[in-house]
Amino acid sequence: MAKSLVQQQFGAHAAAYATSAVHAKGASLGRLVELVRPEPHWQALDIATGAGHTAAAFAPHVARVIASDITDEMLAQARKLAMAKGLANMETASVDAEALAFESGRFDLVTCRIAPHHFPDIPMFAGEVWRVLKPGGTFALVDNIAPDAESTPGFSSADLREAALAYNAFETMRDPSHNRCLGLAEWSEIVTDTGFDLVHKERLGKDMEFQPWAERLGAEPATIARLKDMLVDGEPALQAFLRPRLEQEKLWFTLDEAILIARKPR
Repeated sequence: MAKSLVQQQFGAHAAAYATSAVHAKGASLGRLVELVRPEPHWQALDIATGAGHTAAAFAPHVARVIASDITDEMLAQARKLAMAKGLANMETASVDAEALAFESGRFDLVTCRIAPHHFPDIPMFAGEVWRVLKPGGTFALVDNIAPDAESTPGFSSADLREAALAYNAFETMRDPSHNRCLGLAEWSEIVTDTGFDLVHKERLGKDMEFQPWAERLGAEPATIARLKDMLVDGEPALQAFLRPRLEQEKLWFTLDEAILIARKPR
């Protein structure tokens, strides 16, 4: 997938992400700060910052945070957010997640939230995080996950593989810049294979109202109808993973986020 597609997609809808409650106030944001326990002297980097919500959440707790992204329109939204919140220690940088333009061992903390499913090469991304972290530094990750045996027990391996393919097709139909959500077990393996000590792992459900989710990136009505069909008529493993239901005559489902906290050994 061309990274220019990510820039095109998110550049056109940057303002929607700036006001998205899921991104600005989602439960994983506060939980991430709680788990990391940032220190006042830390130098931090937020990768694929989008509208800057994660960087802004950490800024009051660290010496300096760089909010990085490849999309100029998103960086403009991050700068607006920093100005609105009076965060003088938050700055922005145009940086590729798989080729971080920073010297090795610069940061005490690297965060990345609800973004890696857009990255073409997750091991390369993880390797770059490792490189720019100081020994003893913290890597804090949040991302949507695909179904696997850890998140969706009770199904065969074949059923879960099909459900993961269907789920990623569901996401790609809504957002063509989507690459792939990993399962929780696959994320754990990549983090530890990179060399990190995985010190915390959890799964957090994120309830989504279908219509605003489907419309956020400008999907056509016909696409939204197909997405709805996939959601309500999917195979059993996918249904168990997404948990579609009607609440007050509105269609809702649940996405699972993985939260991983890892440390680079000293």
